[in-house]
Amino acid sequence: MQVLVIGAGVVGLAVARAAALAGHDVIVAEKADAIGTGISSRNSEVIHAGMYYPTGSRRAKLCPRGNRMLYDFCETHGVPHRRCGKFIVATNEAEHSRIEAIQAQGRINGVEGLELIGGNAARDLEPELSCIAALVSPDTGIIDGHGYMLALQGDIEAHGGAIAFETPVERLTPTLHGWRVTFGGREPGHLDVDAVVNCAGLSAQTVARTIEGYPLTRIPEQVLAKGNYFAYAGRPVFTRLIYPTPVDGGLGVHVTLDLAGRMRFGPDVEWIDHEGYDVDPSRAASFYARIRTYWPGLPDGSLVPDYAGVRPKLTGPGEPAADFMVDGPANHGMPGIVNLFGIESPGLTSSLPLADDVVALLTA
Repeated sequence: MQVLVIGAGVVGLAVARAAALAGHDVIVAEKADAIGTGISSRNSEVIHAGMYYPTGSRRAKLCPRGNRMLYDFCETHGVPHRRCGKFIVATNEAEHSRIEAIQAQGRINGVEGLELIGGNAARDLEPELSCIAALVSPDTGIIDGHGYMLALQGDIEAHGGAIAFETPVERLTPTLHGWRVTFGGREPGHLDVDAVVNCAGLSAQTVARTIEGYPLTRIPEQVLAKGNYFAYAGRPVFTRLIYPTPVDGGLGVHVTLDLAGRMRFGPDVEWIDHEGYDVDPSRAASFYARIRTYWPGLPDGSLVPDYAGVRPKLTGPGEPAADFMVDGPANHGMPGIVNLFGIESPGLTSSLPLADDVVALLTA
């Protein structure tokens, strides 16, 4: 089977790899001139454990499995990573109840090693931390996201697949045995394939609208939530990721570390109506206030605007977070088409098992 994957972000590359490993002929169409230039290059690069997500949801099933698969992949492919662990901290009794609920949900989801410790025990491990309790997640870690995508690309190409850069998909038309794909870009033209997987991230809804005959009622509204990050100007004071309790639309302004030893804070949640990546320096005020609830020693003037990402959400402010949406032939009735919508966090962690599930849909 010849499979076209639209989008060379982390999920698209994982899907293309899974299809290539399954013996399919694979081409990835990417409108940019490199891999991972969108959502995949603007996140926390965290390997999540999977304790937050509702029972039975696709995220609850995929994230814990993806956590284990991703660590194995990193080991076998030489992708830089570190299992640094994470604290979800409570600074008052209400938050204490919330982290107890997160622990219970994590156990339901099959997350291993979760442990609730008191504030003194947390400070013994992270002396700068201020909290009354912390939920310890030993299997949370950090990864070189670009290194991961390069390894996926290497596997794709080693199994005969290819990536066509600067190749935007303009139209998908059903044929007798599959799909005719119309491309724009530097070398416009057509290609006939058996199956198409739409992994276009922020452009997934736009791509879906180019599919002739695809029910428009199945295309969910996209809601954009910008996540801003501020870098810390000094030396890191934490050795683990430090998360507050979750907020509407995200996991809260947390301490994130990278493999180069830098510490930054974010993301927050800024609901926006168009894609944009400028970080407003004035947002630092709310960062200082939130961070000082668990790190009172944060010095004035130490936060510097860093970068921003945009989450492709399917629900807006005040609404329960939507699950990943994987719309395959059994849902919409069109053979050889799978659309992925709303693949935000924990998309990177979930990418390998998600890819296996998507490829299975193509031959079901």
